Amino acid sequence: MRFGLFIPQGWRLDLVDIPTENHWPVMRELATYADNGAWDSLWVYDHFHTVPMPTDEATHEAWSLMSAYAATTSRIKLGQMCTAMSYRNPAYLAKVAATADIISGGRVQMGIGGGWYEHEWKAYGYGFPSAGVRLARLDEGVQIMRDAWRDGRVTFGGKHYDVDGAIVAPKPLQDGGPPLWIAGGGEKVTLKIAARYARYTNFSSEPDVFAHKSQVLADHCRDVGTDYDAIVRSSNFNAVIGESEADVEDRIARIRDKQVGVANEQAVDNMLNMIKSPDSASGTPEQVVEKLKRMRDLGCEYAILYFPEAAYDRSGIELFEQKVIPELS
Repeated sequence: MRFGLFIPQGWRLDLVDIPTENHWPVMRELATYADNGAWDSLWVYDHFHTVPMPTDEATHEAWSLMSAYAATTSRIKLGQMCTAMSYRNPAYLAKVAATADIISGGRVQMGIGGGWYEHEWKAYGYGFPSAGVRLARLDEGVQIMRDAWRDGRVTFGGKHYDVDGAIVAPKPLQDGGPPLWIAGGGEKVTLKIAARYARYTNFSSEPDVFAHKSQVLADHCRDVGTDYDAIVRSSNFNAVIGESEADVEDRIARIRDKQVGVANEQAVDNMLNMIKSPDSASGTPEQVVEKLKRMRDLGCEYAILYFPEAAYDRSGIELFEQKVIPELS
């Protein structure tokens, strides 16, 4: 099993009480720490407004961070989980990703999905089309990016996007462009898109759901004639890890104290319940190893961890590195 690490960027109220001028130093230093450690990749979210509710707290933009991390790290892969296709024209997005890939020396990963956060869609003037339209844009956009990266020039006439000789030069350093991580578990459309184009997928960390989605993906691969075994399946895991269960509870309480100062108490509690859920990677090291081994046995080859306390306290990350990663790598 390989591991990725989310870097706090504010979206999940994970930079609260840190002065704005210190946001980038905090994020950069954590990225450097991950670059020098056991992590295969670092990740950001592609969102504009905070959760569990929109607030005036910071949410730093994903692709700006991609270029910044490209320039300030040297080894680690760089991803977004996940870019919303409709937030940027796909030919333009192919150009942005190609430039970031060159800056990084060929380390960018393309996490891509249909998008879901209705409030920010409408606030930024994107409307909020039906799920069918959002996923159709995903399908067309992935084809545009793939062809642009492969050929350096792309023409595409679709229902949602028209591109006429768009030049993407120079092409990304990675042959064929950044690997596509198709995110989402929609069984009729998203997983079929993944079967056609993905090198990685990303869906539920709930074991029974993960197993079911994996079978659906396998069925789509058979139908479209692609190699299911060549697609790496990944999941995201919320993680608060402590030496004891009491330590875990204390850490979650400290997170809650920060977040309820800027967001609705019930909404914060609902979000924190996900961190404590059975399909999270929260608990003592022994408990987390057990959870992740079960997922590994189901075919999850890649785990991306989100530590909500990372901007304030790295001890949970260090504990994970010392006592969890060696048991699963």
